[in-house]
Amino acid sequence: MKRALTLIFLALATPLAAHDTTAGSLHIDHPWMPEPMATAKSAAGYMVITNNGSEADALVEVRTEFAKQTTLHTTEHSDGVAKMTHIMSLPIAPGETVTLQPDGLHVMFMGLQDKAAKGDLIPATLVFRHAGEVAVEFAVDAMASHDHGDHSDHSGH
Repeated sequence: MKRALTLIFLALATPLAAHDTTAGSLHIDHPWMPEPMATAKSAAGYMVITNNGSEADALVEVRTEFAKQTTLHTTEHSDGVAKMTHIMSLPIAPGETVTLQPDGLHVMFMGLQDKAAKGDLIPATLVFRHAGEVAVEFAVDAMASHDHGDHSDHSGH
């Protein structure tokens, strides 16, 4: 019985560990995107990036074959209207955690080259100024499962 419980725990824990990535002093937690509609031409991606080092770094690019183009955006609100603004890079100070989330900082995937359904993993490469290239997978998920704003529970991945 004890062995069976251990095997079940390991089987469940493996996907969780696989969805976190560490590159040097940077820790990338749970890259995800809401499932785009079948006719969508764009999608947004989110994650949490923590800089555990003593030097600043910055996310400068995201590459993927899933989209013709990717850009980093922030969402700003003015007079009740939300506006996305392109940013050239996303600085991450030493000891800082930056959260990319709906209605805030995010990766825009434009000119989608393929469909994405809940449960899919979209391969991508994050490019950092100092840490270099980091391979990640964006988990495609239902938007409702992330509405709580706390991305620490990854039991579905």
